[in-house]
Amino acid sequence: MNASPSARPLSRVSALTLLLGLLALAWPLLVHLLLPHAPAWPLLAIAVALVCWRLPAGHKRWGIVLAACAAGLAWSGHAELGVRAWPVLINAGLLGVFLWSLYHPPTLIERLARRQEPDLPPSGVRYTRRVTQVWCGFFAINGTLSLLTALYADPALWTLYNGGIAYVLSALLFAIEWCIRQGVKRRARHD
Repeated sequence: MNASPSARPLSRVSALTLLLGLLALAWPLLVHLLLPHAPAWPLLAIAVALVCWRLPAGHKRWGIVLAACAAGLAWSGHAELGVRAWPVLINAGLLGVFLWSLYHPPTLIERLARRQEPDLPPSGVRYTRRVTQVWCGFFAINGTLSLLTALYADPALWTLYNGGIAYVLSALLFAIEWCIRQGVKRRARHD
C-alpha cells in the first residue's frame, strides 16, 4: 500500500528528528571516539549547523550567537571545549523551558499530564508544578556538573559522566517520580 504524498515528508521529518535525537544522545560517545583521530573544529561546526538547522523560526537569532561563540572558541584554539559543551547547552535549554513554564503556566509537566488526564484536579496541578521544580533543580545541577567536566575533566571522565552517569541519573529521576505519582494517584482516588 502506497503512503499518501503528504505522509511521506512527515515520516522523513520524523525519521530525521529521531536520528538527530539519537545523535544528540550519542554525542559524548562520538566525541570520545572521534577526537583522538580528528580535530575538534569540524565536530563543533557540525554540531552548530545541526542546532541552527533545528531551531524554531522565531529563535534563529540564537543560532547566530551560538555560531559566533563556536567561531570564537575555534579561533582561540578551544574548539574541544565547544564540542564538550553540548551537554551544558542541552541542560541549559531544558532548564530554560521548564523554568519558563513555571512562570507561564500551565507547566510543561502539567501539559504532558493533561494529555492523559484532561480533567487534572487541583492537587494534580500542584503535583505537576512540584515535579517541574524538581526537574529544574535536576537540570541546574546536571548542567553544572556537565560544565565542570567540560572545563576540568579528562575526556574519559567527561564521556563517563555526560554519556552515562547523567543518563542513569535522569532515568532514575523518571523512575522515582513515576513511583511517587502512582502513590499520589492512589491517594487521590481514595479521597
